[in-house]
Order: sequence, then C-alpha cells, then structure tokens
Amino acid sequence: MKKYLSLVTFTHTIFAMPFAFIGFFLAVTTTNHPFEWPKLLMMVLCMVFARNSAMAFNRYLDRDIDAKNPRTLQRDIPAGRISARNALIFTLVNCTLFIGTTWFINPLCFYLSPVALLVVLGYSATKRFTALCHMVLGLGLSLAPIGAYLVVTGEFDLTPIFFSLSVFCWVSGFDIIYALQDEDFDRSQNLHSIPAYLGKVRALNLSTLLHVFSAVFIVMPAFVTHVGFLYYIGIAFFCAMLIYQHLLVKPSDLSRVNFAFMTTNGIASVVFAVLFLLDRVWIR
Repeated sequence: MKKYLSLVTFTHTIFAMPFAFIGFFLAVTTTNHPFEWPKLLMMVLCMVFARNSAMAFNRYLDRDIDAKNPRTLQRDIPAGRISARNALIFTLVNCTLFIGTTWFINPLCFYLSPVALLVVLGYSATKRFTALCHMVLGLGLSLAPIGAYLVVTGEFDLTPIFFSLSVFCWVSGFDIIYALQDEDFDRSQNLHSIPAYLGKVRALNLSTLLHVFSAVFIVMPAFVTHVGFLYYIGIAFFCAMLIYQHLLVKPSDLSRVNFAFMTTNGIASVVFAVLFLLDRVWIR
C-alpha cells in the first residue's frame, strides 16, 4: 500500500480535494438538495479513484523519461519498486472503480465519467506534442468543483464554474513554476513545456498572469451567491499565498520551487476551503 501511495503521490490530493468539498457544500447550501452522507462518500471515492488513475498512468507512460531525468530517477517505476505492468493494472482498476461509483450517483455523472477520465489521463501524453500541457493539467483538476456540484444536483450552474476557472488558472500557473526545474532536460529530450518554450523569465510572467486570473475568478462567486465575511478572508489568504509563491521563485534561484509548489499551494487550498465551509455555516 505504501508503494502505491508513493506511486500516485497521494499527498498531492491536497490540491483538488478541498475544491471538491467546496463544490459539494456549495450545492448543499444554495439549492434544495439535502446533504446525504452516501453522496459525500461517493464524491470522495470518485476523487481518489480519478486521481489514482491519472497519476499511475502518468508514471506508467513517463517511465522511460523519468529514468533519464536525474530529478525523477527515484520514482517508483524506474527505481524498480513497482513494475510498469502493475502500474497499468492499478490504473485500469481505478478507472473501473471510478466509472462504477458514478453509476450509483446519478445518470449525468455516469455519462460524463469517460470524458473526465479522458482529460485526466490524456494529460500524461501532452508534453510530447504541446507546451500547453500545464493547461491540460489545470483542466483536469478544475473538474473537481463542477463534478462535486453535479454529484449533489445532477445539474450545471454558474457558481461552481467560477471555482473551476479559478482552479484551472491556479493549477496551470503553479505547474509552470514546477516545470522550471526541467527546462534544460525538456529541451534535450524534445519535450514540450512553457519554460522550455518561453524561457524562465517569460514563463514566470505567464504564471503570474494566470494567478491574477485565478484571483479574479475566485472573487466572482461573491457576485452571484450570498457569502459572508469569512469568504472574503479566504479570498485574501488565497491571494496572499499566490503572491508569496512568486516571491519565493526567481529565474536565477529555483531552490525553493518545491516549497512554493507543495507547501504554499497546499496551505492555500486547505485554508480557503475551510474558510468557505465555515462561511456557509455562518450565513445559514
């Protein structure tokens, strides 16, 4: 179990899962649909199964690339802790569990489940042909608030789309920062990324722009649904974390990229989600 948790980097669930809870409780508190424990459990299971599928497939597809990159040489498949075959089986099992779980939620979630898997699994191949791979990753994680909202309601709405757009820009932006570490390697292997295409300075500028848009979109729900003062505190904290990670990383100093990537973004998502949930309780 420990090996497979390492394979899928389970700690990175901290990025999308809080926004799934936001989407779920947004639906519960702004519509006539009641809170149901089975739906919450199935939402969490879908998040886990989808992410397991995406990460295991990424490690399977990138195993030869990871074996050449000094930064990724110790990942589980190139290091020999998990075989490529078992990683692929793990991917297929989680895909099946994901689709099977959506069957018990509602018809719309079930019908859209292959589309969601296509996005989150398809990301792994994109670095081979487009520098927009970071945006595909952002798109995959941005499905969390919309998907969780659909679990409760079975219907689309504008407010969760704003959260999804914020996640899209946020994740795309911090993945560009993370990819700065592999700029030279990507070029040497003819792999595509924003840093390899634009260089460090312009890549960081694009990341900054994306995070500005993320901040704008996370404010927008306040214009279409009732929120309280805790939500605005959450906005301020989330934006402060966006600014902080850009202060940590410079084109000439990438020593704190991992801290900016994992710690600041993990804290930003969890704290914002907690304040959002407390705000929903407060205004009710």
